[in-house]
Amino acid sequence: VQLVESGGGLVQAGGSLTLSCVPSGFTFDDYFVICWFRQTPRTDREGVACIGTDDGYVDYVDSVKGRFTISHDNAKHTVYLQMNNLKPEDTATYFCAAGLVLTWSAAAFDIWGQGTQVTVSS
Repeated sequence: VQLVESGGGLVQAGGSLTLSCVPSGFTFDDYFVICWFRQTPRTDREGVACIGTDDGYVDYVDSVKGRFTISHDNAKHTVYLQMNNLKPEDTATYFCAAGLVLTWSAAAFDIWGQGTQVTVSS
């Protein structure tokens, strides 16, 4: 039971990337919230964006509002994170996580992926 992320890469500042998150061994129906977190070697895991699997409610951390969009394609069983106008400070390993409560606390999430690296050059 795990999540599988993809879509990371190297992009110049101002560019865009779309990350994908797919469940393996379970379905998103089993969890109420799917969130994207990010982490660097110097920082704790930070919540970036969350989406409710039932009602589609979304929330973002202030630093990405207006630039990132989280979405859920039920037919493809995939959660996306569209990232536009990327900045060097967005450089991090991005993880998706499944949980039962919408919170920015990483400890509340039960299932994680292995992460995908996003690097934004200046």
